[in-house]
Amino acid sequence: MSLIQYYGTGKRKTSIARVFLRTGKGDFTLFVNKRPRVFDDYFRMETHRIKIKQPLALTSTEDKFDIFMRVEGGGVHGQAEAVRLGITRALIEFNRELKPALKAAGLVTRDSRIKERKKYGLLGARKAPQYHKR
Repeated sequence: MSLIQYYGTGKRKTSIARVFLRTGKGDFTLFVNKRPRVFDDYFRMETHRIKIKQPLALTSTEDKFDIFMRVEGGGVHGQAEAVRLGITRALIEFNRELKPALKAAGLVTRDSRIKERKKYGLLGARKAPQYHKR
């Protein structure tokens, strides 16, 4: 028996999520920084869980797939958004006809906002030392 799975990579800020959709009944398996975690215990905020399940709810595929996630880097919020993008991309690999609905909901686009680097001579990315005239 061969394992049928669909893969999607999601990135947000410094978080990277590798998501595998496998035919099943809707179980979530989560590894954060190479350690196994319980999905509901790690993503405690309801908004994070809703955000992650949004592409599945939109395409009504919640109980068609078991979801295996490997997440590294960043914080919980960035990881949740990275997982959402990974699930979206894996669903598009599963069925190209789902893309217009996912794109209309704004789930296909990667959020490219990342932290701006600190520049020399400044205290932060843009914060400058206090100006003094004399």
